[in-house]
Order: sequence, then C-alpha cells, then structure tokens
Amino acid sequence: MRARRSRRAVIAAAVAGFLAVAAAGCAGNSPQPQASMAVVPSSTVPGAAASAAPGAASAAPTAGASLSSGAGGCPATGATAVSSAGALAGALSSARPGEVIVLAPGEYTGDFVASSSGTASAPITLCGPRNAVLQGESVSSGYTFYLNRASWWRAEGFTVEGGQKGIMADGADHNLLYGLYVHGTGDEGIHLRSFSSDNTVSHSVVRDAGLVSQFYGEGIYVGSAHKNWCAYSGCQPDRSDGNVLTGNDIAGTTAENIDVKEGTTGGKIIGNQFNGTGMVESAATGWINVKGNDWTVQGNTGTDSVKNGYQVHQVYSGWGIGNLFVGNRAQVNGPGYGIYVQNKRLETVVACDNVVIGAGSGFSTIACSSS
Repeated sequence: MRARRSRRAVIAAAVAGFLAVAAAGCAGNSPQPQASMAVVPSSTVPGAAASAAPGAASAAPTAGASLSSGAGGCPATGATAVSSAGALAGALSSARPGEVIVLAPGEYTGDFVASSSGTASAPITLCGPRNAVLQGESVSSGYTFYLNRASWWRAEGFTVEGGQKGIMADGADHNLLYGLYVHGTGDEGIHLRSFSSDNTVSHSVVRDAGLVSQFYGEGIYVGSAHKNWCAYSGCQPDRSDGNVLTGNDIAGTTAENIDVKEGTTGGKIIGNQFNGTGMVESAATGWINVKGNDWTVQGNTGTDSVKNGYQVHQVYSGWGIGNLFVGNRAQVNGPGYGIYVQNKRLETVVACDNVVIGAGSGFSTIACSSS
C-alpha cells in the first residue's frame, strides 16, 4: 500500500528538491524561486487584468541566454559545422560522445533523427542560433527532431518548426532541450514518451501547437495515455519519470500548455509562463493537467484560461496521486478554479502561498495547506 506523506513533509521535500534542481542547473541560467505570495482577491490588485503575460502566440521571441561563449550558445572552436539538411542528417547519424554539431543560420528542411547516445561526461551537443531553423516536411506526419533511443544529448538555441510533432523523444534519457523555439506543429510541440526519463526542457518557447488536431495540440506532453501503453510501453505504464520542465514560455496551444500523463512519476514543473489564449475547451480546460504521481508544480505563472488554471485528474486507477502545488500564480480570467483537484482522495497538497486572481469558481476545490 502506498504510504501517505504528511503535508509538512511533502512541502519541505518539494522546496529541497527545487533548490537541488537550481543548484544543478547551468551556471547563470538556473531557475530562481519566486518570492512568497499571499492569496488576494483581484479587486485588491491594481491593473490585475493587464498584468504581465507571455508574448502573443504569433510573436517570434528572441533567443534566450546562451550557455557558452560561441555564437548562438555554441562553442567557438572544436565543433562540426553544418549548413545544409544533408550535412545535418549525416552529422546526426555519425555523432559520437562528446561531439558538438553547430548549425549555421538558414533553413534545414526534413525530419531529422538522432539515434546514438552520448555519456554523462561526454554528451552530444546540437546547437545554433535562433535563425537556424529545422523545418519539418509536413504538419500532418513526421517528427522534425527525433531523439530515438538517444540519451545524453544537449540541444540548444535553434528553431524547430512544423512536423506532426516538433520534438519527439522515445526511450531517451538525460537530455537537455535548452533555449529552443518550437512552433507551428500539427500536434504537440514537444513530447517525452516511451520511458523517456530524467530529461530537462528549459528556457524554451513553444507556440502554435495543434494546427492539424486541436485535441492533440499540447505544448509539452509527458508520457502516454493508458490506452496507448500497449503501443509505446509494452502494455505497462509509460514511466517517463523524473523529467524537469523549467523556465519555459508556452502559449498558443489548442490543448494544455503542459499535459502530464498517468504512468509518470516524480517530475517537476518549475518557473514556467503559461497563457491559455487560443485553447479549445473540448481539448483542454487548464494550462496544466497532472495525471501522474508525485509531481511538483512550483513558481509558475499562468494567464487567461477557458476554465481552470492548474489541474489534477485521476483517469486511471493508482495515478493522479500525491502531487504538490506551491508558490504558483494563476490569473485565470475564466469561470473555473485557480487549482482544480478532482477529489480529496488524490492526496494533492495545495499550499496557501499560491495566488489566484479572476477565477470565477474560487481558489481551489480543496482547502490549502500552510504547513
């Protein structure tokens, strides 16, 4: 039987975990915890309806901070430079641990596959400036950038456009997707699937997902629905565990900004910006839908929703349990709750330092915890 944790222990563990993630992050780019926030009604917040939100879905954001000294965040020396789709495909095919592949500015049309792995001490890097664009061949099929059983990769800086899915990871662990711009996809922007664990999606921008299928138009999608476990995880839960989604800016999705599926455990959603403008209620009713176990949702900011802000559901027995929401801001501007929890039996902890504004149904479906 699953042991029940005290609310104090859950919150303490989450804060410790958050600090550990920050300490382990890349120097100068780690997410910072937000200041403690009190719960206040919208009437006491001047200009609440016009507070800062992620950029419009159609805006092309500028590149994020670079991790290293070269242009576009790439090393200045010792790299394999590519400037054509054929050269990129070849470099991905032959990549070995420690190799760095640098994209020149320009458009690379195709569906690109990485299938070899780096190591913890020698990851494989693919990097380039924002105007280096991996352009998928179709929004109806294909993955523009596919990590196929490829672990210990670092993808940084460039743009991924089109494809049925922009970035797909299957059986891929310990990868870092940093500072990317993913947009204009038929279905999901980024999908971590088939036992893809311990990956980090950080400081990336996702826009305009769901151009073909609104129901599958999530910004970031973790795991697989239980009805698909026989297709993607040997009829077992798709344990895409321990993934960290931090510092991202997600808007213009027809379904959830982030969808966490049943079968996943122990992930973290920290310090992201969400915007529900363009979300279709038949496909989603909130920025986040957590259906896995023991996820931490902390320090995020959401603006505008068709119904709720953050959500927890149980869609399969044994899942949707033990999740934590702490230090988030929800400017819902909609008819639902700031934090919707399907029922009290799911052992969800909603800390009282979450801020909810403009939620027609109120703060949460469950009482908040201050300890």
